[in-house]
Amino acid sequence: MNNIRTAGSDKFSDRHLSTRQIVFIAMAILSVSGWIPAPAALLLGLVIAQLTGHPWPQLNHKATQWLLQASVVGLGFGMNAFAALEAGRTGFGLTLVSIICTLGAGMMLGKWMNVDRKTACLIAAGTAICGGSAIAAVGPAIGAKEKQLSVALGTVFILNAVALFLFPVVGHLFELSQQQFGLWSAVAIHDTSSVVGAGSRYGQEALEVATTVKLARALWIIPVSLLASFAFKQRGKKLAIPWFIGLFLLAMLANTFIPAVQPISAVMTTIAKHGLTLTLFLIGSGLSGEVLRNVGVRPLVQGIITWVIIATCTLFFIKHFA
Repeated sequence: MNNIRTAGSDKFSDRHLSTRQIVFIAMAILSVSGWIPAPAALLLGLVIAQLTGHPWPQLNHKATQWLLQASVVGLGFGMNAFAALEAGRTGFGLTLVSIICTLGAGMMLGKWMNVDRKTACLIAAGTAICGGSAIAAVGPAIGAKEKQLSVALGTVFILNAVALFLFPVVGHLFELSQQQFGLWSAVAIHDTSSVVGAGSRYGQEALEVATTVKLARALWIIPVSLLASFAFKQRGKKLAIPWFIGLFLLAMLANTFIPAVQPISAVMTTIAKHGLTLTLFLIGSGLSGEVLRNVGVRPLVQGIITWVIIATCTLFFIKHFA
């Protein structure tokens, strides 16, 4: 009889959420509610990762990717095409030079520090273009293994989290304008989620400039992936093209030229910002102790030095010449 009761209770409990899952869902709801800022959501995710762990780690990467892309498209409804064109034109030259210099510096540092060549390439690409998205695109193009991808993603996500807190402080310290900060964060912060988070903390104009320049920067995934595939003799490998950028552009054009869309733009933008805050919570919750340990010292140091070089040089240029 006891065995029957135990089996029944086990089946009963399987149909209910565990305490860990309930806590995770509650914190996710808090993150998307709009009651806490983006940095707090990221920090909350980090705390969850260390204390209870992510209850659905196998789903986190896909959920983060889709939520980020949908949120970025939503932000397009809050932007003007003419202002975005001007921001993209201003940042084009700096973007091109910074990508070339970052890739070169990252690969040389990786070689000097004896970091695995493919891992070094992934970290350099993630720093140069758009964080996890660039790594996800370049990885298959160079035939990277799961371990190499994990180390590169861990390195970039750790530094990406630091940037969200650090950049607004530095921006105010150096008295950057909204335009200057938006351009700097788009060039020097790894992932789109933290670029948008930092830009929104600094101001609406900074957010618009940062998002536009960052997404234009993300298009460089395609030529960089092709070049990487040739450099690693992996020709013909499938490339991951960021199609959501096209939807972002359509949303921006609709907001600019279709009057019927404009009344809902504010609602769409608000939803998108809440979605990005939730994205940052999910990113934080994915940085478990195991992920942090797997990164290792040398790849992390390579990532830090590469990032400091690009952030410092672009800050100097933007402060004095932009």
